[in-house]
Amino acid sequence: MAVARRRTGSAPRTGAGPIFDRKAEAIAELMLEVAQCFFRIRAIGQKAGLITSWGGGGFGFMRSLALLGPLTVPQIAQMRPTSRQRMQRLADELAAEGLVNFIDNPKHRRSKLVQLTRQGDARYRELNARFLVIASTMGVTLSEADIRKTTEIVRQLSDDVKARSERLS
Repeated sequence: MAVARRRTGSAPRTGAGPIFDRKAEAIAELMLEVAQCFFRIRAIGQKAGLITSWGGGGFGFMRSLALLGPLTVPQIAQMRPTSRQRMQRLADELAAEGLVNFIDNPKHRRSKLVQLTRQGDARYRELNARFLVIASTMGVTLSEADIRKTTEIVRQLSDDVKARSERLS
């Protein structure tokens, strides 16, 4: 399948439509490339067992717990563009597999904390190792500095998109 790339504003401009500058075109192109990359990453993640075929983000959920420690389901949901109910379902599925458990939250009687079990920590480490093997074979022509700079740029764009989304809600 051919993929349209490069200049998003390459068509001749006619009529009284808005005129956008080259920076806006570059940002639009970056957003579209990131989206396309996301779907490719998701496909690799499904093949590697990092995410389920229905899009379940068990690896990402466990990664949050591994990096940040016990969290409530609402806290995890706030980190992602998803609902609390969707994260609750994922937490319940991971608990059924023995990968996480729910513990009392000293700051809130009803909102339990979710934490990795020993089995969950081992599973996260296994998945993370698999992820790093995949990552080590990608971007071989890029320098580490270029990769880190790109990561920072995408993070800034993501923060801007999130802020814009919150203002529109």
